[in-house]
Amino acid sequence: MELFGRLTLDSLPFYSAIAASGAGVTVLGALSVAGVITYFGAWRLVLFDWVSSIDHKKIGIMYVMVALVMLMRGFIDAAMMRSQQAIAYNNEGYLPPDHFDQIFSSHGTIMIFVMARPFLSGLINLIMPQQIGSRDVAFPFMNSISLWLTTAGAGLVLISLVIGKFSTAGWTGYPPYSGSQFTPGVGVDYWLWAVLISGIGSTMSGVNFLVTIVKRRAPGMTMFRLPLFTWTVFVTSILMIFAFPALTVACGALMLDRTLGFHFFTNEAGGNMMNYINLFWLWGHPEVYILILPAFGVFSEVVAVFSQKRLFGYISLVLATMAIGILSFTVWLHHFFTMGSSARVNSFFGTMTTIIAVPTGVKVFDWLLTMYRGRIIFKPPMLYTLGFLVTFVIGGLSGVLLALPPIDYLMHNTTFLIAHFHNMIIPGVLFGYLAGYMFWFPKAFGFKLNEWWGAASFWCWIVGFYLAFMPLYVLGLLGMPRRMEHYEIAAWQPHLIVAAIGAFIIFLGIVCLGVQLVVSIRDRKSALDLTGDPWNGRSLEWATSSPAAPYNFAVVPQVQSIDAWWDMKARGVAYQRPEEYEDIAIPKNTFIGAVIGGAGFVFGFAMVWYIWWLAIFSLAVIFVAIVIRASDDDTDYVMPASEVKKIEDARFTQLAKAPKNEMADDPGFAGQPMPEPST
Repeated sequence: MELFGRLTLDSLPFYSAIAASGAGVTVLGALSVAGVITYFGAWRLVLFDWVSSIDHKKIGIMYVMVALVMLMRGFIDAAMMRSQQAIAYNNEGYLPPDHFDQIFSSHGTIMIFVMARPFLSGLINLIMPQQIGSRDVAFPFMNSISLWLTTAGAGLVLISLVIGKFSTAGWTGYPPYSGSQFTPGVGVDYWLWAVLISGIGSTMSGVNFLVTIVKRRAPGMTMFRLPLFTWTVFVTSILMIFAFPALTVACGALMLDRTLGFHFFTNEAGGNMMNYINLFWLWGHPEVYILILPAFGVFSEVVAVFSQKRLFGYISLVLATMAIGILSFTVWLHHFFTMGSSARVNSFFGTMTTIIAVPTGVKVFDWLLTMYRGRIIFKPPMLYTLGFLVTFVIGGLSGVLLALPPIDYLMHNTTFLIAHFHNMIIPGVLFGYLAGYMFWFPKAFGFKLNEWWGAASFWCWIVGFYLAFMPLYVLGLLGMPRRMEHYEIAAWQPHLIVAAIGAFIIFLGIVCLGVQLVVSIRDRKSALDLTGDPWNGRSLEWATSSPAAPYNFAVVPQVQSIDAWWDMKARGVAYQRPEEYEDIAIPKNTFIGAVIGGAGFVFGFAMVWYIWWLAIFSLAVIFVAIVIRASDDDTDYVMPASEVKKIEDARFTQLAKAPKNEMADDPGFAGQPMPEPST
């Protein structure tokens, strides 16, 4: 047995200049981050205030940081694909076929598994406990493990650029191509272990979020007083708990096929590769709604706040959310209408795919009616919301078209499908997350993001999106298959050139996001959120300071209405101080979650390369870490009432100096002024 398994010097990316440069950028990026931390002498801060933290707010911020890094990494893949296709008419372009296959596989894997999901978990962690009046999530330590396992999965994708190669079997990993017979290298193994490890973290997050909403709501916060964002998180958590086991089983069985010679998905040995595809999409289509429902929740919050109106049709929005959650498990087969199922089966799944558009349409009309006769303020979160409404409807219409099996048969495996999928995910998911990022940024850091650069990022994203993906609809109708690295049909090239221009404009949108962050940090003193309520908000997260104290609420609020914070402001009790404060128990920081995540990364790496002793060692580390944590009865510390009072006194002193409402100077402002804080 080789000490390092399959790992040799030939595993380094010197087989092509492009691969070597990608590896160099990855390594240089990691070294740059370490260098910046060292330059500012911030290692102690990073390790002891962040890496070891189990504060749900800091965990949420770290999730979003991972997501933004992976967004840039995934976009680089997309830009390389678009530029390759723009120039590859009657020539090989600049990407070898094998490298092109790695790129489209890693792009999909990154964007779905380690960009969108961390972004989702980050926003939920940051906001949901505050929205329900809770001081923390139900299982703070589990929350830390979830973060670091997700980060471990992202790390496996990144290190595949440096050591070995990534999968060439697409982000779905269909057998037989993903089997060891056709793809014997380490690429599919990297994909499998990244998905398995990050998927465990996501399943744990679903359990944590669900229990938090069920058990940790403030007094009076009944289910039908929950903010819409929390309602979408509730349904999403249920979907995560029921859907992710299917993905785990599919990937686990494929891993056994590849590693130990099992035959779950090898037809010639009694297996059935269609079982993999069924299991994958049994997770995969609920996953679309796992990603999109929280974005719908963000849009609901943003529309109500910036239309300065109560959300129209609250009950119908809740029921539509629940209907989408249920129906999401009845549509997965539309991903393989061409696979030979009976006409009866295809017609059922086609009908259900059409029906699921109905509750989504209900939501769109409720948002439009919320804006109707509202006094709309066009902040960047609202711009992203308006861009979503227009663009998402186009994608939905193309989805209803694909719900018809005969049409799907014609469009299957063409760029029309690529256009439709991105038409749903980019405006429906990413626009929602970016709107939430800008909307709740002051709550996380205590100052607002620069609005000019936020608006610039939106216009680049929306213009770039239409240029990048509308030509793909046309190309699909012209018969262009997806995943082609070169072609010989002249009529395709103009559309692909336009698509590449669109990708470049989207890149400018990402640059604007980076510039916005830098400029906002530079000018933070002039953009401080002194009130904790910069947008004249409606739900309880705006009742806390910005950023919120470790305990969120010094006194757990009493809820009497939907829009609890708006109601408290209207009744003049929003800033009443209690007669006395109480001691508050707060979980202690611990490195054990990070240790488990780090050992999970090492385990995945060892399994990819068949370094069995390292795999056993990393499992032993995880086991010991869990035993140490389970044996520790001293996991909380008590913040005395005197310290709580000191923090709250500073907050009320700041409130007394703050303007009554920071949106009062905006054209169209119609909100009520904040009451004077009691002294």
